[in-house]
Amino acid sequence: MTATSTPTPAWGATAPESGLAPLAIERRALRDEDVAIDIAFCGVCHSDLHAARNDWGRTKYPFVPGHEIVGTVRAVGAGVTRFAPGNRVAIGTIVDSCRKCDACADDEEQYCREGVTGTYNSTDRIDGSPTYGGYSKAIVVAEPYVLKLPDCLDMARAAPLLCAGITMYSPLKNWNVGPGSKVGVIGLGGLGHMGVKFAKALGAEVTMITTSPEKGADAQKLGADHVLVSTDKAAMRAASRSFDFLLDTIPVAHDVTRYLFLLDRKGTLCIVGAIDMLPSFHSGLLLGGQKAVAGSGVGGIAQTQEMLDLCAEKGIHAECDVIPIAEINAAFERMEKADVKYRFVIDMATL
Repeated sequence: MTATSTPTPAWGATAPESGLAPLAIERRALRDEDVAIDIAFCGVCHSDLHAARNDWGRTKYPFVPGHEIVGTVRAVGAGVTRFAPGNRVAIGTIVDSCRKCDACADDEEQYCREGVTGTYNSTDRIDGSPTYGGYSKAIVVAEPYVLKLPDCLDMARAAPLLCAGITMYSPLKNWNVGPGSKVGVIGLGGLGHMGVKFAKALGAEVTMITTSPEKGADAQKLGADHVLVSTDKAAMRAASRSFDFLLDTIPVAHDVTRYLFLLDRKGTLCIVGAIDMLPSFHSGLLLGGQKAVAGSGVGGIAQTQEMLDLCAEKGIHAECDVIPIAEINAAFERMEKADVKYRFVIDMATL
């Protein structure tokens, strides 16, 4: 501990098999550009679970997850101009970047040439300290990476927008989805339910593509115009060449072949869920219509702010189950079984 850092209560993991438990972390003293935030709610992302268990082989312990953060400004550094104590704010997956490469200049910090500084499991670019996420009482973040949370958005239901929301919004905007677009959202979960909401809000004709008719009924309640059950071979054949854009939110390795048949001429299937090796497919499925398979991560800071402002305008929020921090290990287990509609959010008042 330094003389100027602040001990902060948190929940985190100390090893791949440890689960999450209370621990104390250090939050830095305010630099001139910093905003100190008291965290009210933090969404639970599937990435949190993978990182806590070191599924990707790069977790540094002790580890504190959480990159869907909403709260209130407690204090600001001397150089801060956009925020003041009491402001409602949000933090997503990025807390710094090089700020000088072409990606950063284009407001696409998520693709920074030097690599972003993640909200957790990363290294501060100035002092080399580890970054810790939002399963904690407070966080300190540089002003350029702090988002304004519109007053009309419910804090708890806004938290998942900071990862699940922007992961869906970004590809829809980047591929110019709008009125006249025919969009299919593959999979109804934490990502997919936001994909349905955003595609509909942008004016597209939206189809939920699912293995479960029951989930299809839920999707229609969320705004989907149609439901396509992917295990129904006749229905899939009938839907051949009918989509301009497919958002593939399936979180595990899977064969995309049957979905490529659904793409119309010059259509795109965008993978946003699986981070894995995928089975191969026949290239003729792309050549016969100038089709594409693409991928997309989160959006940059400006686009994330744009998304939050749209949510305020259109009344968009995540469907979530608010839990106390003591239930986080059980929530991880339920999340693995898809036993949530559709996102867990931690009430940090319970920490």
